Formats: sequence, structure tokens, C-alpha cells
Amino acid sequence: MRDIYKNPILYYVAIPVIVGLWPLLVWAIYLPAAQDGVTEQMDQCKRAESVMMEILTLDPERLEFAEPNETATEFTYGGAVDRVAGLCDISAGDCAVHTGVIVTTREQKSQTANVNLKLVDVVRFAKFLSMIQLRWADLQCESVKLTKKENLPDNDMWDVDIRFKYYY
Repeated sequence: MRDIYKNPILYYVAIPVIVGLWPLLVWAIYLPAAQDGVTEQMDQCKRAESVMMEILTLDPERLEFAEPNETATEFTYGGAVDRVAGLCDISAGDCAVHTGVIVTTREQKSQTANVNLKLVDVVRFAKFLSMIQLRWADLQCESVKLTKKENLPDNDMWDVDIRFKYYY
């Protein structure tokens, strides 16, 4: 088998044939597959655009966070929770925020806070949590504790304790 490497026919015939077959492979197999991929991606974009427009018509308040003239504001737990709670129809009396001190660890500043929401249903809580984390990307939810309220006529009400950590 080692004698095949010493044979000049390998270098003068086989390698040019292989190099000549490469453009044919690209033209016959890879190029149509790439065109099909582009067509599929364009179809997905069109479907996604129609879904985005439907979401925009059904829930236009999602654009309230995309204010182009607003300058970047410094994050504060009180302002963030009040703003998002108002958008989620949670009254200010049902929100309590307890913040910790700003801690520096390995040149990374962070601050924790406990947010208590009283008498909220699961839908408003989920909307609150998703909106606040969508608006502030550096805010992480560390834990959530839901306590069901038993003695109320509407049994779908909960007290929620959320622990957040924000990285500056």
C-alpha cells in the first residue's frame, strides 16, 4: 500500500481529477442546497413579520419601552418596580421594595432587592416578571416564592416574594 504514494500517476492524474470534480460538486449539490436554504429563510422571515404585526396590533403597549428620544436612565429598584407594576395593573400599595447595599465583587458592582407583591394573580405576576426583565437586561431573578391566599373569595390571589440582583 505504501508503494501507491511513490507512483507518479497519483500526482499527475488522480489529484487533478479530484480538483476538477470539486466545482462540479459545488454546482450540482451545494449551490442548490444553499438556494433552498435562502428561500426557506426568506419564508420564515415573512411568517415572522406577519406574527410580529399581529402581536403589535393585539398588544401595542409593548412599544412603551422603546422610546427613541429617551436617554438611558440610571437603574433604581423603586423606579423600575413602580413603572412596571403600573403597566401590569398592580397598585403601588401592593408593592414593597427592600433594597440592599451596592456590593463590589471582582470589579463587578451588584445590588440585591426583595420585591413583595400582595394579592396578585398569576397572570399579572408573570407579566410583571417578564416585563421587568425584558426592560433591564442586567436584572436577574434569583428566587420567587408564591404564597396562596386561602381566606379570600377569589382563590386565585397570591402573595409573591421575588429576590432580584442587578449588575451595574
